[in-house]
Amino acid sequence: MTAPTPAPGAIGALSTEARNLHWLLTNLVEEVPGLLSVAVVSSDGLLLLSSDPGRNNEAPVDHSGGPKGSSADLATIVSGVGSLTIGAAKLMDGGSVKQTMVAMEEGSVFIMSISDGSLLGVHATPDCDMSVVAYHMALFVGRAGHVLTPELRSELRQSMETTR
Repeated sequence: MTAPTPAPGAIGALSTEARNLHWLLTNLVEEVPGLLSVAVVSSDGLLLLSSDPGRNNEAPVDHSGGPKGSSADLATIVSGVGSLTIGAAKLMDGGSVKQTMVAMEEGSVFIMSISDGSLLGVHATPDCDMSVVAYHMALFVGRAGHVLTPELRSELRQSMETTR
């Protein structure tokens, strides 16, 4: 199972740091069973990086453009839940939010903060190993956090726009 990548030739046009982040995301998807969708979202809610490993599975189709639970849907959810938990932490004097998990009957959503205010979101199957998902997310965040500069976020946004 491999992560979809931008249009042919587009990845080669990216900086080394952007290609490394794509590689890290692909690695996350390939190493963790049960992932349905993965998204990296900027602090202002824009999708920076995504993968839909479950795209080829039979998924309910939303007639507005893509499979339900796709990374675009996940980005919207991650941004909203992230904002809500940040607000809750402020109200409770809880400090910064490190991670959030929503367990549902038919799956789970995991959200982890990246050092620059961006968020990593994962939608997984109900039978996924939550500790494995959280561990691999933490590895991604640890490796990606220090390279996700404003310049790189801008480059990733532009690459996401050209692959739509």
